[in-house]
Amino acid sequence: MAEQNKGEEFDEVVESVKSMLNKMKFGSITLVVQDGKVVQLEKNEKVRIK
Repeated sequence: MAEQNKGEEFDEVVESVKSMLNKMKFGSITLVVQDGKVVQLEKNEKVRIK
């Protein structure tokens, strides 16, 4: 059962990162890991003005 939870958590992280990437043109995404688990996602988006 613990393995299933890990898989679900991983899938949730992947989907969150995909969503962030689809909405961003320039910037970075940082994954914060604690005790081997992703505990936070940080998005730093740049807006370029021409």
